[in-house]
Amino acid sequence: MLPMVLQTLSVTAPVFVMLFIGVALMRLRLIDGAFIHTASTLVFKATMPTLLFLSVIKADLSAALQPTLLVYYVAATVGGFLLAWAWALWRCPVADRGVYVQGAFRGNNGVVGLALATSLYGDYGLSLGGVLAGLVILLYNSLSAVVLAIYSPDGQADAGAIIRSILRNPLIIGVTAAIPFAYWQIALPDWLMTSGQYFAQLTLPLALICIGGTLSISVLRESSSVAMSSSLMKMVWFPALATLGAWLCGFRGAELGILFLYFGCPTASSSFVMARAVNSNHQLAATIIVITTLGAALTINVGLFLLGWAGWI
Repeated sequence: MLPMVLQTLSVTAPVFVMLFIGVALMRLRLIDGAFIHTASTLVFKATMPTLLFLSVIKADLSAALQPTLLVYYVAATVGGFLLAWAWALWRCPVADRGVYVQGAFRGNNGVVGLALATSLYGDYGLSLGGVLAGLVILLYNSLSAVVLAIYSPDGQADAGAIIRSILRNPLIIGVTAAIPFAYWQIALPDWLMTSGQYFAQLTLPLALICIGGTLSISVLRESSSVAMSSSLMKMVWFPALATLGAWLCGFRGAELGILFLYFGCPTASSSFVMARAVNSNHQLAATIIVITTLGAALTINVGLFLLGWAGWI
């Protein structure tokens, strides 16, 4: 148990360090609102699509391709999205529903989930986790684009506008552009891969610094109840229901463990980037990311302990 706690902290602690660096830089006036706007735009339109592109083309689609597991994962993700949306209709202000829903279902699988799956299950966790991450990236961004387009101030609710917002989303373009390369195993030149990785590595530090620069005590107080509700959905209710559903469907051992890790991941930093890009309540998005990242050290380890105690993994 202790080694897994330490491993979880080793993954989540650097995220908090970058958030606090963003807070400190803002307090020292080394960055300002203009920097945050420019950096968030750069991440959304350039560095994050590059990161997603490289992640997909490096995934081994054949090593851990399990159709039944993939179908369940997609169905559970869509189910969690609809559950969060239904709850938001009842408990969340209209203007914040898009951010609430995105924060409640969109996990940081490409960083936290994949790192924990690899730590717990080695090469098998890396292979299966990589396939799941590549699949869900497209799903997350499509569903997020839909709900943000409906509720964001700059969004439009008609079907044509929503479809255009999905097709024009840089994150979705980055994923879909990578699929042919991954499927046919088309190799890119080493110099191009190395340059792309240098550029993609800007993504997480920039995104987290922007999130930290956006945070303030007043914002945390104003959005605390809505953010906590979304965070509890992401860290407790959704992983509990989805993992129980996976057990009822017959998944056991490493497969069930990896599914739990992916369902229980904290909210992805890309949710802040997308919320800011469409002029939504990005401060609420930042608060949800902070709460779920902090909570992950507890909820993931408690979940793994209970699954091990029950003999399911």
